[in-house]
Amino acid sequence: MSRGVAEEVAEPAHRGRLGQPLPRAFYRRPATIVARALLGRLLVHDSPEGRVAGLIVEVEAYRGANDPASHAYRGRTRRNAVMFGPPGHAYVYFTYGMHHCLNLVTGPEGAANAVLVRALEPRLGISVMERRRGVAERDRLARGPGCVTQALDLDLRHDGLDVTRPPLWVSDVPPERHGRPVVAGPRIGIRVAAECPWRFFLVGNPCVSGARGPRVRR
Repeated sequence: MSRGVAEEVAEPAHRGRLGQPLPRAFYRRPATIVARALLGRLLVHDSPEGRVAGLIVEVEAYRGANDPASHAYRGRTRRNAVMFGPPGHAYVYFTYGMHHCLNLVTGPEGAANAVLVRALEPRLGISVMERRRGVAERDRLARGPGCVTQALDLDLRHDGLDVTRPPLWVSDVPPERHGRPVVAGPRIGIRVAAECPWRFFLVGNPCVSGARGPRVRR
C-alpha cells in the first residue's frame, strides 16, 4: 500500500454512518458552486460486487452553452441528452476509445451544467477497487477520471442514473477535507477554454490527478 494515504482511510471516520444521498436541491446550482461543495464528500456506488466509495478530491466544472469545452456547447445530442435534463443525474460518456468519465449534472434543467469527477480518495471496498484496477497502490486507485469509473465499475449502463438515490450517490455527511484548502486552476486535457479556473481540488492530496500544489487561484 502507498504511504501517501493514511492507514485509517480503509474505514471512514464516520464508521457505519454513511448518511443519506444529497437532495436534488444540492445539485440545482451552478456547476462551479457544486464543484467546490462536492470536495471532501463521499461518492458511493452500491455495486453488485459490494459497496465501494471514496472521498471526492478533484473535480472540474463545465458550464453548458457558456463553455466551449462543454459537450453541451453546440446544443443537445443523443450523447449529451442527460446534461439537459434535471440536475442530480449521472452523465457518463466514453472517450478516447478506452475510458469512461463520470459527471454529475447541475444547475436548473436545460442549463446543461455538469461536474466531472476527476479523483477520489478510496474509503470503502478498497480490495474490490484493487481487483478492478489491477493496482495495489492506494493513491492510484481512483486518480484520474478513467480510473474513477474503473474503480467504481461505472460505464454507459449508468448514464442517466439518478444520484439522489442508490445505487450511485453522494453522501450528505459533511465534507472531510483533512484541513486541506480548496483551490482552483485550469482544467486538464482540453483544447479550448483551458484558461478557465474551473478545476477544483484539495491541495496536497496524494490522490489528485494533476498538479497538487497551491500555485493556482483561490
